[in-house]
Amino acid sequence: MVGIYLSGTGNTKYCIERLFSLIDPSAKIIPLESDDVIKEIRGNNTIILAYPIQFSNAPYMVRDFIYRNRKLWNGKKVLCMATMGAFSGDGAGCTARLLKKYGAVILGGIHVKMPDSVCDSALLKKSIEKNKQIIAQANRKIELAAQQIKQGKYPKEGLNFSSHMIGLLGQRLWFYEKTKGYTDKLKIHTGCIGCGLCASLCPMKNISIKNGKAVSENKCTMCYRCISQCPQKAITLLGEKIVEQCRTEKYL
Repeated sequence: MVGIYLSGTGNTKYCIERLFSLIDPSAKIIPLESDDVIKEIRGNNTIILAYPIQFSNAPYMVRDFIYRNRKLWNGKKVLCMATMGAFSGDGAGCTARLLKKYGAVILGGIHVKMPDSVCDSALLKKSIEKNKQIIAQANRKIELAAQQIKQGKYPKEGLNFSSHMIGLLGQRLWFYEKTKGYTDKLKIHTGCIGCGLCASLCPMKNISIKNGKAVSENKCTMCYRCISQCPQKAITLLGEKIVEQCRTEKYL
């Protein structure tokens, strides 16, 4: 078994690491952008694929990876884990349907609510105490899922038709333009000092340093990793200024 994940502000990384600590502490867990990810998928029959939800959809980087490596999935057993700040619908189903199209066997789906990770919007912000409660609830849910998995009974969240319709009509259809591909909307503001941290963190290698300032190209996958870590609060995506730099460790 291997865990593959995309994590921006740490939510998804935390969840998949906690799940593996309960079901198979010896198994490998690697980020989607790792150079070893293809080798690990080839060498393992069972895969837990974890990612955050964006507008009731999986990040385009995840969907693009599945498509570009579609020959890898035939016969692989996959459990989809989706993390979200407020609403998912069929977060696990988004990738499950795509994986199944390429021959994967879908074991199940898990939806885990975590603290909001959108740093440049005040809409979903909660207090530190409330976010600690959310993580405590997530821990209990992951513990229950681990017990089921060890018994060979996999959670089936987000995989049925009603979940599909809720996700489609709840957000995905209305925000299709935001999730149909990579975006070029990442904004680097004048406060940037060209430290290069964002360029080193970006899973898409979408940011580079030119003439002493960070420059974004057109392949942002909206993970919020650079935004949450920028020491100058100089990067935004949906909003114009940073409301809070969200990182999971803040709430632990």
